[in-house]
Amino acid sequence: MVSAVERPETNTIADGAFRLFFERNPLPMWVLDEESLRVLAVSDAAVAKYGWSREEFLNKSIHDLRPPEEADRLKQYRERVRTEPSSGLNQTIQWRHCTKGGAVIEVECTWLKVPYAGRNAVLVTSLDRTQQHKAEQHAREQAAMLDLASDAIFVHDLDHVILFWNRGAERLYGWTAIEACGAKVEDLFVKDREAFVDAYIALLGKGEWSGELKQRRKDGKDLFVASRWNLIRDEIGKPKSILVINTDNTEARQLEKQFLRTQRLEAIGTLASGIAHDLNNILSPIMMATGLLRRELKNPDATRMLNIIEGSASRGAGIVKQVLTFARGAEGERVVLQPKHLLSELTKIMAQTFPRNIDIQTQFPQDLWLINGDATQLHQVLLNLCVNARDAILSVPASPSGAEPHRELKVIAENSIVDQHFAAMNSGAQLGPHVVLSVSDTGTGMSAEVMDKIFDPFFTTKEPGKGTGLGLATTLGIVKSHSGFLLVQSEIGKGTTFKVFLPAASEADSKAVTVQETAPAARGRGELILVVDDEAPIREALVQTLQGNGYRCFTAEDGSDALALYFTRRDEIDVVITDIAMAQMDGVKLTRSLRRLDPDVRVIVSSGHIQKENGQELEALGVEVFLEKPYNADKLLRALRRVLDPAEKKAA
Repeated sequence: MVSAVERPETNTIADGAFRLFFERNPLPMWVLDEESLRVLAVSDAAVAKYGWSREEFLNKSIHDLRPPEEADRLKQYRERVRTEPSSGLNQTIQWRHCTKGGAVIEVECTWLKVPYAGRNAVLVTSLDRTQQHKAEQHAREQAAMLDLASDAIFVHDLDHVILFWNRGAERLYGWTAIEACGAKVEDLFVKDREAFVDAYIALLGKGEWSGELKQRRKDGKDLFVASRWNLIRDEIGKPKSILVINTDNTEARQLEKQFLRTQRLEAIGTLASGIAHDLNNILSPIMMATGLLRRELKNPDATRMLNIIEGSASRGAGIVKQVLTFARGAEGERVVLQPKHLLSELTKIMAQTFPRNIDIQTQFPQDLWLINGDATQLHQVLLNLCVNARDAILSVPASPSGAEPHRELKVIAENSIVDQHFAAMNSGAQLGPHVVLSVSDTGTGMSAEVMDKIFDPFFTTKEPGKGTGLGLATTLGIVKSHSGFLLVQSEIGKGTTFKVFLPAASEADSKAVTVQETAPAARGRGELILVVDDEAPIREALVQTLQGNGYRCFTAEDGSDALALYFTRRDEIDVVITDIAMAQMDGVKLTRSLRRLDPDVRVIVSSGHIQKENGQELEALGVEVFLEKPYNADKLLRALRRVLDPAEKKAA
């Protein structure tokens, strides 16, 4: 074999040792002329690695191994070596080389000054770092991609020390990568240690784990994450670290909670609606019968007892109405309202009736938008919230020293625009301008468990006899019926704030409706009334009331009997009064059938709960007068005159 290095005339390196080192080294090596950088000698390893023959190499300089884009860099390097001989030589530098086949490789070169064949030379050793560079680039690209991910992605070792922490983790948890790396997972964000240990044990057994975990942010706030763990092993299969991908599930969990609460309330509402219907049927004959008995019994003691009965029945009817308001979403007359007027009236009531040690604060902007709503119902909403706030404030005890706490109730109205983000965060919210009515107190606050139940009907934290548990359920029903929504913020020991969002109304799209019935109830003039109800006590009370006020009556137990009776006596019957909920044929079907027999039939529909779809169909059938159970004789007689006397109906 031809010697790879010509025998130097003088060499500070022992000839045999230098030749052995040069020829046997597995790394490519060259001896270059220090001035021109031409190749003076080349090793077998360089020939094998780069593809050129020894003769081809000996006709090249190191410049020929560089890609064109490296020319300027090599020139700058050479200039620096000339002006600063100590820089560059005897150091390891990263370069790019070309092979004979055109491949570009990343190399790490070491240049060492040596004497060779009586001239100054440079010994260059090259180490191929191409695969390492590719791996590093791939790692950088992966890291960049992980930083773009919205999920929190991190790696920790088996001792739970964090090794990698992406930008998503920074955004989710609040700690930077510098703060997180080197810290232990348990010390940083683990909230439920038992669940964390169970997940770790399952991971070691199966190699992967997924589930939901409760954790904490840097600011101390709780969060829920959908977590996926994968066990990473080394080359021999031994576990070395854990890859964790966490998705923020807090918002989805809150929305699911709101959805489940809504479903629960709807189910309770359906049940409450049925109970209220039966209670109304019980109360209706009581309220009508007291009016009949009052005319017959003139004894003062009897009159006093009748007043007690009527008052109790009215109170029961009021509670039933609250249940129905919750159950059906509180329908009523809507007019254009200025909320400031409602709040001003409420403030006067609170100033007159609330304890003087409560500091009542109000704040209403001059340009507060109008809303479209029922004044009575909205007044009930605000009164319910303020009464609850009052009770919460008064429940705060004095300090051990006897000092009274600051007791403040604040009512604020403001204009607000609900945008896409806010609507997505709050179930039931609609986009657009809203008027926000806030009631805040400095009371004891509520726990999460209590807040989860406050809108359930009949749930109350007050002592027995001091609350029905319908106030907030009714409030929620009224707010929803006004296409609004309600938010609650509360903290133990710091108080509670209720915010009622009501859509702002356009004056051009709203109509003021004022319905007043001031005329005295007129007696009948012998008209024949067909009374249809499947409750015998209601039929009897109706007949007694009507006959006692100048009317004649026929009765029917259900829609089928009423239809048959009307068919035979249609020329005599002036008005049909029918209940909606009946077993054989309900009031809607009866009205539809009566219209087919007689397009001019006059119908009054009574019910404790008229569903929206039934009401719309009855209106389409020409029914204009509805009696809401329970009703007294005055309302019954007034409804009849509205149907029988077109002039009075028009005036009403």
